[in-house]
Amino acid sequence: MSDYGDDDYERYESAEGRREWEKKTQEKIVETYRQEEDMMILVYAQWCINNDLDPVELYAKAYPEQLANERLERVLKLTVTKEEAGDVTDETLLGVLSMFGNADLGMVVSEVIEEKKRGRKG
Repeated sequence: MSDYGDDDYERYESAEGRREWEKKTQEKIVETYRQEEDMMILVYAQWCINNDLDPVELYAKAYPEQLANERLERVLKLTVTKEEAGDVTDETLLGVLSMFGNADLGMVVSEVIEEKKRGRKG
């Protein structure tokens, strides 16, 4: 369903109206991307908790130049204990990180996954 009514379309026939419409559209796109990014962060944080890892510490390994990630800190409040959480598979996390081009964190997560697999074999 559109957020714009018939009156809006008439208003957008002018150049100023088109600029206003384009600005609103861009703002919605940015907001949608931020929400999806927050979901990616939540998947990452919950995976860490489910695997007894500190999401902030692991993130710092991938991005040592960043002092703090406010969004990660905010999203951490939405996580639950691993007993309450559903399973977040390694493949799901890696896929979500890849979808957002988060290669550095993906590499660190992949290393942890490999260490976990080696620990089970040894």
